[in-house]
Amino acid sequence: MPRLPSPPTGRPAVLDWVRTHLGHLTVEGPGDVAASAVRGGQSAADAALAGLDLTGYAARRNEVAPEHRRGATRLSPYIRHGLLPLPAVWAAAKDAPARDRSKFRDELLWQEYARHLYARVGRANGEHLRFGAPVPAQPWTREPWPEEMACVAATTGELHEDGWLVNQTRMWLASQWSVRAGADWREGAHEMYRHLLDGSAAANRLGWQWAVGTGTGKVYGFSRWQVEKRAPGLCGTCALKDACPVQDWPETDAGPRVEPPEGLAGGPTDAGPKRPEVQGDPDTVWLTAESLGDTDPALAAHPDLPAVFVFDEPLLRRLRLSGKRLVFLAETLAELGCDVHLGDPVAELAGRRVAVTFAPVPGFARRSARLDVAALHPWPWLRRPGSGSLRSFSAWVRTVR
Repeated sequence: MPRLPSPPTGRPAVLDWVRTHLGHLTVEGPGDVAASAVRGGQSAADAALAGLDLTGYAARRNEVAPEHRRGATRLSPYIRHGLLPLPAVWAAAKDAPARDRSKFRDELLWQEYARHLYARVGRANGEHLRFGAPVPAQPWTREPWPEEMACVAATTGELHEDGWLVNQTRMWLASQWSVRAGADWREGAHEMYRHLLDGSAAANRLGWQWAVGTGTGKVYGFSRWQVEKRAPGLCGTCALKDACPVQDWPETDAGPRVEPPEGLAGGPTDAGPKRPEVQGDPDTVWLTAESLGDTDPALAAHPDLPAVFVFDEPLLRRLRLSGKRLVFLAETLAELGCDVHLGDPVAELAGRRVAVTFAPVPGFARRSARLDVAALHPWPWLRRPGSGSLRSFSAWVRTVR
């Protein structure tokens, strides 16, 4: 494929660029590509981090509505794409009140744990980790996410329109989909993933496994009680307020124990190099979707080399992501000023000697093995992976604090 024109700056121009060059790969189609209220780019990421105020975070992080009650930070899209590396966000919390700082850093450690798990077991994190799927005690006759339920409609509306959700409503949707309705959690996880600006195979799948019990053996039970507590007044607007299908806790248990993926109980993790591994003189910096910040180690080490990002057309054609996600990426690439291509990354980078930052995802390992990597730079881990058990977050976190 030919090199694409550089993404422009400015939201209207970026929207036109995505519609023209990438719209055919989106779930909406070119004519319906829209943008999130969350802007992409290093300047937006830096502004969000500079404005971070964690006062009250522990008490308000799970509030849903009205929006001004929310304590969630909305940093996750920038963390997911490496504009804000976890060590930098960790450091930014140092002056927060102790309880708020502790809870916020717990969430950062959850992100790190998800990356450790994905680096260890790879695509197997899309299979049941420790227990089988939940089996509802009562049959569910509606769609998994019924639009006539005000809580579901408000949450899926925000997911589809803005591409971001507070953690509380992510759990609502996951529990409603699988614990209550009995639908396959992997299908629901993919629907959420394709819209979330922070969607990652690591954190999104792990969050679903936690909510539906396949990772813990304990299901998260979504009911009207959470809605009335976290979004007071919403139930009063619902057409089903007098016949609420989630009035009571779901009578659902996790499935039976299953054979866990190889490596879950312990084993080596491909964490990448501790120091740059240089095999020659690179002529190009390869930027991946995992690391698009201006502090990307490969980019920082080779500031005079041209940088290239490749929209992976075969992958995007399969995933059918929301255009909002691609707008976010295009805004980020516009600030970086790198060359942008569309196609198979291995084919697009053939013949180049690349410098690149290691990424803890299976796709990076597959592609980098087929490229001429002249300089491999370390991933900025918050806690470098070891070989211990990853069966539970609570056990893992005690070993890394």
